[in-house]
Amino acid sequence: MLKDAVALAIESLSWMEIDNLSERSSLIRTSKQLRIRDTNSLKMAHAMIIETMRRLNVIDKVANTILSPQSLEDYTMGVKSFIRLYLYWTRFRKSNIDQAAALLSAGRDILGWKELSPVEFALGRILSANINSVLSGSEGLNRLALETFHPSWYVEYCIRLLGRVEALRLLQANNEIPPVYIRANTLVVRESDLVAELAKEGVELEPLRDVSSIYRVLTKNALTRLDAYKEGLFHIQDLSSCLVAIAAEPREGDIVLDVCSAPGSKTSHVAQLMKNEGRILAIDRSASRIQLWEKEMRRLRVKIGEPIMADAEQPLPLRNSADIVVLDPPCSNTGVFGKSPAAKWGVDMRTIGRMAAVQARMIENCAERVKLGGKLLYATCSITTEENELVIERFLKRHPELRLADTGLKIGLPGLRGQVLCRRLYPHLHGCNGFFIAKLEREF
Repeated sequence: MLKDAVALAIESLSWMEIDNLSERSSLIRTSKQLRIRDTNSLKMAHAMIIETMRRLNVIDKVANTILSPQSLEDYTMGVKSFIRLYLYWTRFRKSNIDQAAALLSAGRDILGWKELSPVEFALGRILSANINSVLSGSEGLNRLALETFHPSWYVEYCIRLLGRVEALRLLQANNEIPPVYIRANTLVVRESDLVAELAKEGVELEPLRDVSSIYRVLTKNALTRLDAYKEGLFHIQDLSSCLVAIAAEPREGDIVLDVCSAPGSKTSHVAQLMKNEGRILAIDRSASRIQLWEKEMRRLRVKIGEPIMADAEQPLPLRNSADIVVLDPPCSNTGVFGKSPAAKWGVDMRTIGRMAAVQARMIENCAERVKLGGKLLYATCSITTEENELVIERFLKRHPELRLADTGLKIGLPGLRGQVLCRRLYPHLHGCNGFFIAKLEREF
């Protein structure tokens, strides 16, 4: 199992750097490439990848210090990925000498002895490296960034946004494995029956106060391999994402426009609240993501969803106005660094500026499709004001016919910049992804 897991992790880490893939996407690609399907190997590889990427800045600094005058960039992608993996395994996982030797043996088998021989000296030094002494040469924000395993710009941003104490709590929460939530699909099962069914499979659930149909998973299990999942009895969805459909308050018979809809979490939740009566037009610009959306709608027994392939940065190819428009645009993902730590190494303030421009174009096009008295829900998994309050602030200046409305949510904090009717969620406070939700209503 270890050898397969190491092979998957090395190849996945390499693909992530080459093609800028997420942890999940790279592992899916690699498992197909290497034809490894064993569940335990996949789970071990996923944990290795996540935890290595979580600490990437420190791992690279330590590795480059040991390799000096050379650096990681002087070696092949496979060797570079293995050094990173080995450093995590031996210094942050607290492995014993036998476990370290087993990983090294697996690496030699996978990459070949000749491939690893130029860095054998470094692998030996890693075992005795003093991590604290390597970090001691850094000061101020750079030191704090290394200590918390985040880019320095993000540390600075969080301190300005939340203050030092709250920022440190947020950064620490990003270094912990986030909770897993599921949504009972009441289109096909009663909540009590689902809880009983999953209990038979050893899955313990905790219901959430003030939020119906959403449960926190207390016991680890391969949820997607359960019959209940395959039969569409539940959907794995973060609490923050579930709140969007709840805030939208869809009714039976409504016409809903779900923009940037794939893979379909919000579509299926809205359909559930509408009891499969009405119409949901689901827009996404990716053909492959629409295929995934269609697969999910079949699994979850959604009958009122209609996929439309279109780019929301352009005027939407629709004539109808909608009772509800839900926009969950592409964003910087600064709220999901705990779940997908690789995302934090590919984002900076320029990325945020580009995302905000995309979001501004999308919300303009969505506003055109909101009927009189209708609602527009804007949500991102970002904690930045540039992608959230500032987008809404500028939008409302151009659109006096829309006004902010109360989301009705009891979870979260008020929005910033005076937008108290919006909701903000943070990993360290609310046990979910960082998120922002704004609800607007058309008055004329």
